[in-house]
Amino acid sequence: MIEALQSNGLVQILLLTLMAGLAMPVGAALASIERIHPRWLETELRHSVIAFGGGALLAAVALVLVPDGTENLAMPSIVLCFAAGGLAFMALDRWLAKNGTPASQLVAMLSDFVPEAMALGATFSVSSEGGVLLAGIIALQNLPEGFNSYREMADATHYRRRKIVGSFTLMALLGPAAGALGYFLLSDTPQLVSGIMLFAAGGILYIIFQDIAPQARLDRHWAPPLGALAGFLLGVIGEVALTG
Repeated sequence: MIEALQSNGLVQILLLTLMAGLAMPVGAALASIERIHPRWLETELRHSVIAFGGGALLAAVALVLVPDGTENLAMPSIVLCFAAGGLAFMALDRWLAKNGTPASQLVAMLSDFVPEAMALGATFSVSSEGGVLLAGIIALQNLPEGFNSYREMADATHYRRRKIVGSFTLMALLGPAAGALGYFLLSDTPQLVSGIMLFAAGGILYIIFQDIAPQARLDRHWAPPLGALAGFLLGVIGEVALTG
């Protein structure tokens, strides 16, 4: 029975994407821990984690979403998908601001997680090499992003800790759903997968410079920029490990 499960690509995809998704509520739970004292340390830590998440997102765009997205598309389609992602996320950002719902970190987190899970499902039937490592990289990206998203929502809403962490746990189920969608429907349509990844890349890049980077900066503090470097370096390490 165990050997049958191990040989079943779909089961592996569901487990890997679920594991990666559960890093979101884990990050949220860590963010819900009592405030750190002194106050300056709390502030510096928060801004550093925001920057780390931004660096990880930038790495996902530069090393995963854009290279894989441009692989199967012609130049006009590349420009169209990437620009459409940025414009769509700008429209969403304006709608959120108009309705008083700051959720840029949450949108960026899901925009990164869902396309990567779909791509994982779509490519797993062709080659399972590096699948576990890729899921681990996605999980490491989701951890700081879950942390940042929790703090953003907790500061802007009256939602209690249990409700926010619980909602993040439900969001983790998007990973297996996206992975299964990629496995069953997108395996034979690499152009569509590439378009989705470029669309997400354009949107994430907009969010990084519109919301995440401005939040990360602190006057006369240098840890947040180093956090961004560390987040991007994490992506570089993962990319090198995957490509050998």
